[in-house]
Amino acid sequence: MATSSQTPAGTLPPEQLGMGAVLRIPMLRRLWYAQVISVFGDFLALYAVIGILTFKLHATAQQVTGVQIAYMLPIAVLGILAGVFVDRWPLKPTMVSSDSIRACLVLLLLFAHQAWHFYLVLAAISVVSSFFSPAQGVAIRSAVPLHGLRSANALMQQVMFGMRIIGPAAAGAMYAYFGAKSCYLLDSVSFVGSALIIASVPFMVPSAPTKSAAPEPNAAGHSVLGKIWLDMKQGIDFILHHSALLFVILAMAAGMFVLGCFGPLIAIYVRDSLHASSKAFAIVAPMIGLGMLVGINGLNAFGKKLSNTLQVYSGLVGIAVGLLILTLLPHIWSALLGNLIVGFSVAGIIVPAQTLFQQATPPELMGRVGSTFMSIVFTAQIAGLILSGLLTQHIGVRQVFALCAAMLIVLLVIGKFFMEPKEPLPS
Repeated sequence: MATSSQTPAGTLPPEQLGMGAVLRIPMLRRLWYAQVISVFGDFLALYAVIGILTFKLHATAQQVTGVQIAYMLPIAVLGILAGVFVDRWPLKPTMVSSDSIRACLVLLLLFAHQAWHFYLVLAAISVVSSFFSPAQGVAIRSAVPLHGLRSANALMQQVMFGMRIIGPAAAGAMYAYFGAKSCYLLDSVSFVGSALIIASVPFMVPSAPTKSAAPEPNAAGHSVLGKIWLDMKQGIDFILHHSALLFVILAMAAGMFVLGCFGPLIAIYVRDSLHASSKAFAIVAPMIGLGMLVGINGLNAFGKKLSNTLQVYSGLVGIAVGLLILTLLPHIWSALLGNLIVGFSVAGIIVPAQTLFQQATPPELMGRVGSTFMSIVFTAQIAGLILSGLLTQHIGVRQVFALCAAMLIVLLVIGKFFMEPKEPLPS
């Protein structure tokens, strides 16, 4: 089992491990298998829900967008609280239980017939997911040495980005030939498969994590709720007093805000700015996912010598450039190029941000910091989903893209001049 270790003073840091090397770590490999299975199942179920709402219930655009909000909102709200428990609960039972519970909850979609039924079920699944995701982050940190975290995170994100490309086609075929119920059943089976794989992993994590987390001076005299609040505050304080970590979290949130805007707006952009058909939309939209996949693999292969913060800076600039292309050049070819650049650049933020978080956070705070990280990111994505429609009604879709580009440049300047790390961090 690989364990993280600090580089002795006066010696060169070890060379970054590649994806192949980290996949040879048994614990990481099984976690990756579980990720592939469960993400594919999730794609099937989500596509089926959207298909039912759109073509059978004839839902409005706001109701369809509500599916994404219903899934992300509980994670955004409960994320900070969930991390407190993740830091105290045994890791493997937490992950296996989360998968098992979600396998049962997905089956409730078989009995959903109205929009609010789907919202409730997806929200319930999201509540459980808010515990699984930070636990998975802790597991990755415990499985991989510090100089392999970037490749490990790239592998996990590669699954998500890959599914953005192949998922719609696979889900569409499954939905068309076998119906929505088959998608729900397969998603449930995927959670069971993920749980079985994780159950077979020999976890090695620090024992008695509750003792290693330094309590507040007066924690013993507080009620249960008071102790939970102190634990939450400890994770939040760590982020607020770590300028480099705070910056990459804000950068990640900005990237997810932009993606949240893209979801509902790219179709409007193709229709109103490019005056093109749905066929053009089918070509333009996947370019973001393709750019992410290329970015993940390219940066992991050729960006090993680049620091995490430099990659984040470059990612912010790249997203802004892609947005400006979409704003200034309303053509099919430029839309393809702009989306590809945005996707590539988002990949340049996500993996370095996750890696820096895992490297900089003490093991006893991993759950709390990771869940706070997740909560901020999901809140930003929800804000993008909600604000994109409101802003477009008042200033237009291209102006919204320009506004997002300006926001990223401001964040870049703030990070460069006020949130630079005081000393180099391992990368």
